[in-house]
Amino acid sequence: MDKEFDIQKYMTGGVERVVADAIKATLKNPKESAFMLKFAAASKAASKKRAELKKAGDHVPPFLIASITSKCNLHCEGCYSRCNHATVDSEPVMQLSGDEWNRFFSEAGDLGVSFILLAGGEPMIRRDVIEAAGKHSDILFPIFTNGTFIDDKYFELFDRSRNLIPIMSIEGERNATDNRRGNGIYDILIKNMDEFKKRGLIFGASVTVTTENVKEVSSESFIKSLSERGCKAVIYVEFVPVTEEGKYLAPGEKERGYLSDEISRLREEHPEMVFVSFPGDEKSSGGCIAAGRGFFHINSHGGAEPCPFSPYSDINIREHSLKEAINSDLFVALRSGDILADDHQGGCVLYEKRDQVEAIMAAKQCR
Repeated sequence: MDKEFDIQKYMTGGVERVVADAIKATLKNPKESAFMLKFAAASKAASKKRAELKKAGDHVPPFLIASITSKCNLHCEGCYSRCNHATVDSEPVMQLSGDEWNRFFSEAGDLGVSFILLAGGEPMIRRDVIEAAGKHSDILFPIFTNGTFIDDKYFELFDRSRNLIPIMSIEGERNATDNRRGNGIYDILIKNMDEFKKRGLIFGASVTVTTENVKEVSSESFIKSLSERGCKAVIYVEFVPVTEEGKYLAPGEKERGYLSDEISRLREEHPEMVFVSFPGDEKSSGGCIAAGRGFFHINSHGGAEPCPFSPYSDINIREHSLKEAINSDLFVALRSGDILADDHQGGCVLYEKRDQVEAIMAAKQCR
């Protein structure tokens, strides 16, 4: 790993770049642009908080991912969460309450966290948590949703709380989306998009990139169709195989290179939209940014995990503060070791090196 690499500077710059792009993307929407300008000021203040904490020896990432429920109504092909048994059909038991999530959001804001990605399961099931998130206006909450629970009450909430940004999952055109997510899902998403545009509300799209759809989802025709419907952000998430059968779908160097080139082109040709790739080119960021280097994950039961694709936890925010979670034994071991910087075949380095992660967990339990 390059010892001169500064992850704090890299991630802070990423936040500022995304916010600046979002302001440009919303210039034609006065209400949304006014919110983004206000959030830009809050984001700079949050960066200062993180910088001060770093001087005191505490590295706080600007991003967090929170899976606020384990329940989902869909059975998407190859879903990492179902394969890890983190998403189920049964009614969730012993998950964090709305009040507990609200406390977590407050702690995150106090530490200078700027973005909290709400995921699941299907996060829109937890209306109480999303309403609580809306009250923390200094934090931007992208909500990764399948779109099937969006109704008039949610549209009204999104209008009141502009820090809530629905990011609807779509796999490309109708065939690609319905084949993975179920018949009729594409039409639901398009209907939602048209309603967002009609109401003047910002929304984005999340795309799971595979070896099969990488060209379709980065094509001019697909992006143009999203832009015309008012989409302001496209987040590309590389498919992570959690079974041996799905390995062929994970983008390799060839597909990553192609996507990177296409995103560069799209950023130039579509300034009205924000394009983000996750995890993107890990080599340019000094390796994987999970385990608190750039972000980490809180599961629906409060366990702090390196990332959603690496479901290992040695600390729970029910009994511990967020700052303590950031400095858990597991996170510290991962950040100080070589696993996050290792080369890997594609997808997720922590999934590929899961034997080493499990060895760290076993060693801790033996102490």
